[in-house]
Amino acid sequence: MNTEKDLILAVDIGNTNIVICGLRGEKTEFSVRLASDRTRTADQYAIEIKGILDLHHVDTDEIAGGILSSVVPYLQRVIPQAVKLVTGIDLIIVRHDMNTGLKLLVDDPSTVGCDLIIAAVAAKAKYPTPMAIFDMGTATTLTVLSGEGDCIGIMIIPGVKTALNALSAGAAQLPYIDLAAPAKLMATNTDDCLRAGSVIGSAAMLDGLMDRLDKEFGKPVTAVLTGGIGGLIAPYCTHDFHLEPDILIDGLRILYDMNKE
Repeated sequence: MNTEKDLILAVDIGNTNIVICGLRGEKTEFSVRLASDRTRTADQYAIEIKGILDLHHVDTDEIAGGILSSVVPYLQRVIPQAVKLVTGIDLIIVRHDMNTGLKLLVDDPSTVGCDLIIAAVAAKAKYPTPMAIFDMGTATTLTVLSGEGDCIGIMIIPGVKTALNALSAGAAQLPYIDLAAPAKLMATNTDDCLRAGSVIGSAAMLDGLMDRLDKEFGKPVTAVLTGGIGGLIAPYCTHDFHLEPDILIDGLRILYDMNKE
């Protein structure tokens, strides 16, 4: 057991999963996924969090602090209460008006999802601007950073799995399928036709958006790709995307250091 108070809890709450990580410097000590359940109480989540810490042999005396991002308002209230019950610490909550080093040049900065802010902060620290950051989750989002590193625009697109499930639900003869590689451009059966449309079609969309951004800026734009199925889509793209599956955790680490007391 480590006796130093140097472990940071980083919590990312999405619509489907809650990711809880233990960060020690640049190292991720553990990473665990829980279901995003809007019916569970702080006490119930506290039991799970206590179990996670015990499983990974973490004493609460090691925990220096923590940070949380959430796109689920109910869980943004419940999870900090659960963490407080177990550890006694107050989590820093990611907000648009915290210290991010990022200007949000949009109509209402308070409407920008904290997941987009975190990804932009992490990507800006690693890659040159102008930049396009695609996050492929429940929704596919595109965040555009100017040459000065300011957020100048966002696009929200139905997520690949979200759209595929909606299509299968709405068309009686189309089955529910799992997304998997390889996908064939010229598909010859129903399952492969759906995979081709979802995987190759999504790749073509990303490439098309990058072509438009390159033209808009008059020079090549850095392309970053993250999210649950980013790794599945990237091989079918013609543009060179920087794959960053852990970008949200990297961003939370940066924001904690920028905002801790």
